[in-house]
Amino acid sequence: MMRLALIVVAILTLGLQEMSAQGIADKEILSKITQYDGFTREVRRHLHLYPEVGGHETETAKFLKAELAKIGNFEIHDVPGSTGFYAILDTKRPGKTIGLRTDIDGLPIKESTVNGGGKPKPFLSKNVGVTQGCGHDGHMAVLLTSIRIIYDLRDRLTGKYVFIFEEGEETNTGIRPMVAALKDIHFDVIYGNHLVSSVPSGQIYINEGSIMTGMAMLSWQVFGKGGHASRPDQAVNPIFAAANILTSVSIAWNNQRDITKLVTLGVTQFQGGETWNVIPDSVYVGGTLRFFDWDAGVRSLELIKKVATDVANAHGCQVRFGEKMTAQVPPVVNDPQVTAFARRMVDELYPGRATNDPKYNWYASETFALYNQLAPTLFTLVGVQNQELGTTAGHHTGEFDIDEDALQYAIGTMVKFAICY
Repeated sequence: MMRLALIVVAILTLGLQEMSAQGIADKEILSKITQYDGFTREVRRHLHLYPEVGGHETETAKFLKAELAKIGNFEIHDVPGSTGFYAILDTKRPGKTIGLRTDIDGLPIKESTVNGGGKPKPFLSKNVGVTQGCGHDGHMAVLLTSIRIIYDLRDRLTGKYVFIFEEGEETNTGIRPMVAALKDIHFDVIYGNHLVSSVPSGQIYINEGSIMTGMAMLSWQVFGKGGHASRPDQAVNPIFAAANILTSVSIAWNNQRDITKLVTLGVTQFQGGETWNVIPDSVYVGGTLRFFDWDAGVRSLELIKKVATDVANAHGCQVRFGEKMTAQVPPVVNDPQVTAFARRMVDELYPGRATNDPKYNWYASETFALYNQLAPTLFTLVGVQNQELGTTAGHHTGEFDIDEDALQYAIGTMVKFAICY
């Protein structure tokens, strides 16, 4: 009888812990998401109409703060040297401190009037030459709606919520000031999500380990000696030296690098010369490396520097590396235990929508990776690819578009995780 009683007590205790951990029924979360659906779309469309590039999100920040003021009372903290800020909701009850993050910048890209499927876009940027070509308008709408729901439920919640609005994710300008501003807050976890056009709409990619790549910038100049094109022997042509550097790097890539560690080499700039009959003094080469393994990325960058220096010398040229030619952003790495917890939560809220298929690993980079300096982190990818709507274009293009119906899944995942963790 004693053993039976202990078993019953254990079962009841586990049940109470589960109720305490969740506290709020899934149907209530889903009802709230439906209740605020119009708000979510309205916010996303406003932010899509008025995008601002990284470091200049002044009006965006004003709008976001005004929306927070409409929701309720928050401690608002501006980040020094940044348009970014964070807001705190303290329930005044003991519990964990959860960070929820969005980026707030747009891109210096002219928006196309049609999306990837050739369908006319119903909402176009009014700031010419700037667009929300990566989904950050949706991210801000998701966080604001999540905040509304969490605020509605605050009397039944514990701990603190820190809502993070990060400047300049695309330009890496806001992350380090933000991390510095948050360093004295003792986070238990920091959560973020990204809308992704390579994932089917409504699917939620949740996987442990590296799910997005780290990034190193390539930036170097090759200096030679300019001259008249009719007498190349009297000049030292940096164009041939720069071209040979790239050829030699491609050979070294296969022979001097660990081929079991994926590193992509993307050369995007090769600039030299002003006219057809003058040999220039210098040539500029730029691009990026992307990698899921930090050490592999650093070693690959050093290999490029060595090859560039040696080949330039062989041509009688010199190479000068840019200040930003460093490994700047690490891969986005999800904590295994936090990931497992989140998958259980999402499976309960949206059965069949969570996936951990590694084919959805994304070769883009994200400053969210640096929040792991503060706490364990989790970053989820929410699909917005809808063939019927034409939301199929890649990120950082004028044709990029999102399926607004997918925003509900990003909100639900964020809210359920935040209140249950």
